[in-house]
Amino acid sequence: MELHDENPFKIRSYQNALITLERGDQDIMMLSEQELAAIQGVGKSMLEAIQQLKETDTFPMLEELLAKTPEGILEVLQIKGLGPKKIKILWNELGITSTHELMEACQAGKVAKIKGFGEKTQNTIIENLEFTASNSGKWLYADISPMIYQLEATFKALTPEAILEIVGDFARKMEIITEAEFLIAGNDLASVKSNVKSMDSITWNLRESGPRVLRGNLKEIDLRISVHFCSDEDYLWKKLSLTAAPLHLESLVDGQESVAKKLLKKDYTSEEEFFSTNKLQFIPAEMREGFGEIELAKENKIPELLTDKDLKGILHNHSTYSDGKHSLRQMAEYCRELGYGYLGISDHSKTAFYAGGLTEDQIVKQHQEIDALNKEMAPFRIFKGIESDILSDGKLDYEADVLASFDFIVSSIHSILNMDIKRATSRLITAIENPYTTILGHPTGRLLLRRQGYPINHKAIIDACAANNVVIEINANPWRLDLDWRWVRYAIDQGVMLSINPDAHEMDGYADMKYGVLVGRKGGLTAEMTLNAMNVDEISKYFDTRLEKIKSKK
Repeated sequence: MELHDENPFKIRSYQNALITLERGDQDIMMLSEQELAAIQGVGKSMLEAIQQLKETDTFPMLEELLAKTPEGILEVLQIKGLGPKKIKILWNELGITSTHELMEACQAGKVAKIKGFGEKTQNTIIENLEFTASNSGKWLYADISPMIYQLEATFKALTPEAILEIVGDFARKMEIITEAEFLIAGNDLASVKSNVKSMDSITWNLRESGPRVLRGNLKEIDLRISVHFCSDEDYLWKKLSLTAAPLHLESLVDGQESVAKKLLKKDYTSEEEFFSTNKLQFIPAEMREGFGEIELAKENKIPELLTDKDLKGILHNHSTYSDGKHSLRQMAEYCRELGYGYLGISDHSKTAFYAGGLTEDQIVKQHQEIDALNKEMAPFRIFKGIESDILSDGKLDYEADVLASFDFIVSSIHSILNMDIKRATSRLITAIENPYTTILGHPTGRLLLRRQGYPINHKAIIDACAANNVVIEINANPWRLDLDWRWVRYAIDQGVMLSINPDAHEMDGYADMKYGVLVGRKGGLTAEMTLNAMNVDEISKYFDTRLEKIKSKK
């Protein structure tokens, strides 16, 4: 609507209706006409649109707008940093109707010459186009999981007599998946291979395939598929070699032979026996990345990794006090239903006005409600938190007396993301040195496949957290998974605790906790080094002790 200069009031009515509907608890597809009409912001035209959506999966106004919009413009709308108004200018003045044409115009310097754009905007567009192109065919682990498990079930149905295993990056729980890999072992491989080739949901690329592997792409989505074949005899070593990352396979076991060469000897009957035979502690599949796990296994230092069951509470969550979908009570009751002992509520702070950040008066009101709910729901506990914005100079956006009213503070950056490594690192360290910072939230601000994080000196940040007794968040939202698992071990080695936080804006967001656990496990995280593996009494004492230390220094 903005792209085609629709009436601003009409646009706002759609935006307001969307916000209201998203915050509602019910599925609008299940509501009657009378129930929909009773929702604030749903007028006659909005009601008609919803009714049409329920019947046909679309509605007339949408179809009219799509009919006069070149298909490529919809792709351009996905590029970060370009809003409808600027896209309309590019479309009208340069005739740009696709990302390809946009890149050519930028490279030719045409975009910079348009009024309101300039060199900086042009360079940003190029960077965002390159970032988008580099992520083609890549999928979030969480998003692609159902599809890969569906493929596994189909392959098993087609090859009931064979042994089948998911291997590759997905088996190691990598955060980004570019290929779904499977291993099928059997004695009648010709028949097995023929059955697999019969799958009409995959376009097989025979030129890239070979006697022992079929490669292709899913027709439904842009996902590369590889199916490896082997005899029953070769199954175990092939599974181990196809599951591990190349760097793991290249690691020297005894100073002379690599893991890959050891696997070829086939003098073992199980994964456990392979590691034992080579005088190595068993290494879980998700840690087989070549990040020093072989050295740890030689010294029997692979720890007992964190599991979902170790987590006793959920921190960093949002309610309707800011931009959450569900009320404080709903968030708390559902958290308790899931079997957790406590909830850390941390709505947005006042600088995040776009997300309904809390003013000082609203904080008082929320704390009163928390006190009442804690009396009612005991022994379950709601801890008073806030996600305080880290300002441009690294300061937090409340005065000390307000910060002191919370049990814990999650300090996060949400604005001015276009920083170089020096500024970003300095800004974070200043926030870390604030005595009220309990947890550093999503340290790089990244959104996987959507937005690169700002560059930071991870060692300097982790060292600062160690010096100031600040916990680092592993944000479990599948788009973030930040802190990156590659820095988990360094944090642990420096004595820095991690906290698995879902950053949930609705009750269903709690389900993301499992992705944070996967990230932690890849980095070697244990329950002992996880803040919210503490029970309610332990974490209550932890928060109280921190606040007492702050008061004693005043």
